[in-house]
Amino acid sequence: MTRGDSAARPGISTTGRRAGTFCLLLIVALAAQATRVQVFQADAYNHNKANQRLTVERYDQPRGNILVAGEPVTGSTPTGGRYDYKRTYTDGPAWAAVTGYASQVYGTTQLEGVYDDLLSGADDRLSGWAVWDAVSRGQNPGGDVHTTIDPAAQQAALRGLGRQQGAVVAIEPATGRILALASTPSYDPGSFAGSSAADREAWTKLRADTDQPMLNRALRQIYPPGSTFKVVTAAAALASGQVTDIHAPTGAPYPYVMQGTTTELVNDSRACDEAGLSLDEAMVNSCNSTMGWLGTQVGLQRMVSTAQSFGFNDAALDVPVRAARSNFDTRMNTSQVALSSIGQYDTAATPLVMAMVAAGIADNGTVMHPQLVDKLTRSDGTVVQLMHPQTYRQAVSPSVAAKVQQLMVDVVEEGTGSRARIPGAVVGGKTGTAQHGTGNGGTPYAWFIAWARPADSGGVPPVAVAVVVADSEATDVTGGTLAAPIARSVLRAVLDGG
Repeated sequence: MTRGDSAARPGISTTGRRAGTFCLLLIVALAAQATRVQVFQADAYNHNKANQRLTVERYDQPRGNILVAGEPVTGSTPTGGRYDYKRTYTDGPAWAAVTGYASQVYGTTQLEGVYDDLLSGADDRLSGWAVWDAVSRGQNPGGDVHTTIDPAAQQAALRGLGRQQGAVVAIEPATGRILALASTPSYDPGSFAGSSAADREAWTKLRADTDQPMLNRALRQIYPPGSTFKVVTAAAALASGQVTDIHAPTGAPYPYVMQGTTTELVNDSRACDEAGLSLDEAMVNSCNSTMGWLGTQVGLQRMVSTAQSFGFNDAALDVPVRAARSNFDTRMNTSQVALSSIGQYDTAATPLVMAMVAAGIADNGTVMHPQLVDKLTRSDGTVVQLMHPQTYRQAVSPSVAAKVQQLMVDVVEEGTGSRARIPGAVVGGKTGTAQHGTGNGGTPYAWFIAWARPADSGGVPPVAVAVVVADSEATDVTGGTLAAPIARSVLRAVLDGG
């Protein structure tokens, strides 16, 4: 072969090489984009509100159920429309504060939202072989959510609240299991579960209702707790050593003029208008002057620490539904500490946290993490996840808790909580009537927190409860007259069932 023959062979031009390189770069860029979209951004696209595919998939089979005492309070029904099935509810208003809603148009909330993947069948834990399901895009039957709710306690709470605005939370102190979770007025989550014009109209009407029936007052609304907070103040006074004997004089002055002001901290009972009352006398008669002064003697830091050990200032309290943050200010002057120590000023709490206060005292100072769910199961009943009791915090020592228990028993037996008495049971409680509004001109909030056990049994009481009535047409709006009888009904329902 000659040199001329070699030179005659066809070669790759510079232009050809550039074109090949450019095509290769395009392929690499396309692969990178596909990987970004299908792998790294898949979840974001799946949950984008504009993506209806996921919603269609979630409602192309019956949804798993939410159960109370082993019985479903939810269901599914065929629609014959774009979405094959829609959610239904058995006595929806009775359980709405527990279940939340699952709507084809408006999404999900509360247990329906927290466990949406499980209920719709999308949870990987429902799969026998996750890899095959991912390849075949097969869908598993929806799983079930088993709640901790006691039906008798729930019904007692709803009957007691009636048409009033308010809420009830009952807890099993030793485990933290939530036995009742009621909020009134309520709503029917099934009324807007579909996608029809009637569903949209029902939603619009509920959202416009000034009574806010869709507000979960048990978990998502905070109120000034009034004198029920004196249980926390009493615990702090005993834990700090400010008080050692609940029957000995405290040294509290009367009248008590708050530091830096010319304002007296006034009492609602003339039995409180005396210097040096004991802690027991101050609790039985719900004395503002004594308890406010004690809060200042305990001091801001110890008051904050004690309040937080019962659940205040926790912005991540999940049951597993996220609860609103209950507030006890961490920066206050002395007069503000006095007001906060009687549950006023900026102090505000959910009924959930006030139930934790009662339950923590009942459980010898141990506050358990509140839980609304016992277990998650597949559709065939096999367990996916079993919930276990978890300690939230050791709020106070057993010896301090025992003294506060006695204070609460005395409130029921001798003081403002007499309407919570139950024959054959030991009941400890604390009333509260919280002022609010401009110039304290609003209808007061009526509170009661309590625990109860059979008189012939020892150990940790089986139930603790918090009740708030936020808006009532009653002429005598106090915790003792409005909230205590509701608490008694709930306590009794649990005791009778036990």
